Amino acid sequence: METAQITIQYLDDTIPRLTYVGGKSDWIDLSAAETVTLKKGEFRLIHLGVAMKLPEGYEAHLAPRSSTFKNFKILQTNSVGVVDSSYCGKGDWWKMPVYATEDTTIEKGSRIAQFRIMRIQPVITFMEGVLGDEDRGGFGSTGVH
Repeated sequence: METAQITIQYLDDTIPRLTYVGGKSDWIDLSAAETVTLKKGEFRLIHLGVAMKLPEGYEAHLAPRSSTFKNFKILQTNSVGVVDSSYCGKGDWWKMPVYATEDTTIEKGSRIAQFRIMRIQPVITFMEGVLGDEDRGGFGSTGVH
């Protein structure tokens, strides 16, 4: 297994220190760095309390935890966040853009997001042509039954 090192800056000493052991999940949890109260229909960037210098050639994908909507009734507005390796200045704090579907309070320290790092996309060239593989049935065609 390849090992990568990430330099991380925490907002303050109350932010849980991140660890990764692998095996159970490739995703690393992130917590709200502040207590946030939202009204139904309100948008907010929730501070996650970290800024990072990712290894060259990698990017981070940020998504809500599977329990985030159930517990807090918030949706991440951009579905998935992408943090590239150039977003690494001392003021480039990670935040989660959310929309509240109900009135809610998210307490500081609540695990609301998760991320993983992935290699960036390789250089790709596109060649025009007619596809000859078997048709799968179009958009939304799997899992009908």
